[in-house]
Amino acid sequence: MTAFLIFLAIVVALIAWVVGIYNNLVNSRNRVKNAFAQIDVQLTRRHDLIPNLVEAVKGYMKHERETLEAVIQARNSAVSKLETAKSDPSNAEAIKQLGASEGALGAALGRLFALSESYPDLKANQNMMQFQEELASTENKVAFSRQAFNDAVLSYNNAVENFPNNIIAGMFNFQTASFLEIESEEKREVPEVAFT
Repeated sequence: MTAFLIFLAIVVALIAWVVGIYNNLVNSRNRVKNAFAQIDVQLTRRHDLIPNLVEAVKGYMKHERETLEAVIQARNSAVSKLETAKSDPSNAEAIKQLGASEGALGAALGRLFALSESYPDLKANQNMMQFQEELASTENKVAFSRQAFNDAVLSYNNAVENFPNNIIAGMFNFQTASFLEIESEEKREVPEVAFT
């Protein structure tokens, strides 16, 4: 009878241990989803601003149709990738594709703003200045949300990969998530330094 009680206690403890690890993995994955929801809000705001920005610029930049179309195309691609990533924020491939599309959108917007410098009337336009300010504010919010998301991903990945959690994670098919990296071309360029 005593041996049976000891065996039963060990089985109950083992089950409790597995349940505890599983619940920790689920909680970590849910924190990733919650953090991504914050990114979703900011990226959606950014995506919603872009058509208005393009509309405000169209009248001034009639000869720059190619640039405007590139911005709209990059925006539409980013919206599509956001929808895909939203369905499962722990899907590493979807997050990588979202990061790449957001980087392309940032580059297209950068070209648009660089071209706008050639149009003094546009540069001084109140709507244009307001859109640039709104986008800059949104970019800052995206950066903060992305940092929170990447922190949640780090915690989740640690929970999935650490021993003995990795055994339970493998049994229940928990996969590591990917960090959201939005690359901008300006950050990759090496600044030129000239000594005179």
